[in-house]
Amino acid sequence: MDLAQRKQWNEGHKCLTDIILKPQEHDSAVKLFLQQHAWLHSSKLTPSGSVRTLEDELLDGAKEETLRQYPVRTPDTKNSIVWHLWHIARIEDMTMNVLVGNHEQILYAGGWYRKLNIGVEHSGNGMSEAEIANLSSGINISALLTYRTEVGRRTRDIISSLEPRQFKQKVEPHQISKLEELGAVKKGEKWLLEYWGNKTIAGLALMPATRHNFVHLNKSLRIKQKLQKNKA
Repeated sequence: MDLAQRKQWNEGHKCLTDIILKPQEHDSAVKLFLQQHAWLHSSKLTPSGSVRTLEDELLDGAKEETLRQYPVRTPDTKNSIVWHLWHIARIEDMTMNVLVGNHEQILYAGGWYRKLNIGVEHSGNGMSEAEIANLSSGINISALLTYRTEVGRRTRDIISSLEPRQFKQKVEPHQISKLEELGAVKKGEKWLLEYWGNKTIAGLALMPATRHNFVHLNKSLRIKQKLQKNKA
């Protein structure tokens, strides 16, 4: 994504925010969501694969040492790029599958918990420096990227299957309880469950599935640019 595409993405997100709760705009909202979402995952996710996405830009030419580097020295994060990719994949998996689709998480359904080689199931919020360092050095990057693509594919199926007015539905308390039982967040980070519990399906589509990814991918790009520029 170049600067013009980023501007277009932000304008698209504003438009999506304006129409997503209007039942008469349901088809347009779903179509726009899918467009916004596609820009945040690998171009392999969509059938045409013709749009250069934010993830494509991040991974193009990225060295493994760059992806794993922890800590990093940037103004808004010190976490590694692989931590950011894992974090957004986990949050999208949890919120879209459990809270919106009422499905099993891809992490378990696809056996990714074992394949990722990290032994961590939660969202990543509240991790210690030692925990982030271990994840950054040990995670299977190939598995991580495939897991994230599978999460994105399921999200698109879930949103595409929604009926008009479903975007207005609130998250059910029993779904939040299910995430808590599954260890979705670390002890001391239950604020995140409360945050999700106050959302509608539209709110989850507008943040965890789109804006949240956009923010963390941009952080990751700044890390890549700084590290590889310094080593050029």
